[in-house]
Amino acid sequence: MPATEFQGSFGRSLLTLRRDQTDSNHHHHQPQNTMEAELDSFQRQVAEKFIDLNASAGDNNLLSLDWISKLLDSFLCCQEEFRAIIFNHRSQISAPPMDRILSDYFERSIKALDVCNAIRDGIEQIRQWQKLSDIVISALDSHRPVGEGQLRRAKKALIDLAIGMLDEKDHSSTTSLAHRNRSFGRAKDNHSHHRSFGHFRSLSWSVSRSWSASKQLQALANNLNTPKPNDVAASNGLAVPVYTMTSVLLFVMWVLVAAIPCQDRGLQVNFSVPRHYQWAVPVMSLHDKIVEESKRRDRKNCCGLLKEIDRIEKSSKVMNELVDSIQFPLSEEKESEVKQRVVELVEVHEGLKKGLDPFERKVREVFHRIVRSRTESLDSLC
Repeated sequence: MPATEFQGSFGRSLLTLRRDQTDSNHHHHQPQNTMEAELDSFQRQVAEKFIDLNASAGDNNLLSLDWISKLLDSFLCCQEEFRAIIFNHRSQISAPPMDRILSDYFERSIKALDVCNAIRDGIEQIRQWQKLSDIVISALDSHRPVGEGQLRRAKKALIDLAIGMLDEKDHSSTTSLAHRNRSFGRAKDNHSHHRSFGHFRSLSWSVSRSWSASKQLQALANNLNTPKPNDVAASNGLAVPVYTMTSVLLFVMWVLVAAIPCQDRGLQVNFSVPRHYQWAVPVMSLHDKIVEESKRRDRKNCCGLLKEIDRIEKSSKVMNELVDSIQFPLSEEKESEVKQRVVELVEVHEGLKKGLDPFERKVREVFHRIVRSRTESLDSLC
């Protein structure tokens, strides 16, 4: 959807409703029109961030490391604006209903911190895949002739990579992988492969085995309702930016869980925003695009919708099938094809290597910014 479509009229906003209901109220701490301008500016800035994110989601860029990093940058900008609003009106946030509304937001933000921790675990999982692809690249180095020993080494790494990239709910597929290409050695028994699968998972999951990304998102979204007109009026409009920031927080955490391997991933969260908010249409547009991506046949059972995961999965699958088809002595044509596939795997691997560290730093920054904002605001409430 073109960005211009997000910039039209979005109906009668709750801020307008607040203005109508409180025209006779003269005990504001600052002129009402100044405060309204500040709150309207926040809504507009959030809308502009998500309009830009919609525009940059084209050309197969949605859910790439680059695009998600831009999403996190947008979140950090919104978080800073929100923090400034809370600081500027700290004399009002300790009074009802703002004390209750803000406390609810910060309770949800704790759940978001758990998601950030799980995402950093998922990043470690991806690094394990990088190490396996490194083995494949090293074994089939394009500057050396391909021998049987190197091929066995690459094959083992490719099978481990395929097992590691399975969605953890899809345990049954490990058995078929165990019996592929018997010519490269004795097929492992079913028990040993399940043990290998469990060990691979344990390399990165530091959260409790009972922890669920899906349930955490549901808890984040639970009872997230638009502010009641009475609360908007009583809070001089401050309830609206809190609702906006809560919705943005939920959306960002939902995208992270959609993209990155997480324990018990699930995207079935009731997320809907009334269209009269300036930012509602671009946010819901992105939501719908990501849901559609998750429904694609080749993405349904994936461990994460991150574009780089998709690329490394497809590249390693092609390489795996090619290695399966090799017979010695190796023909010149087949060796040339192996070298070409190695070059393609290197390109995918380098892209992931380049983007993963900055992305992890961004997730860490989101974590610390949420903590800082929560600490400062709770101090103000006290």
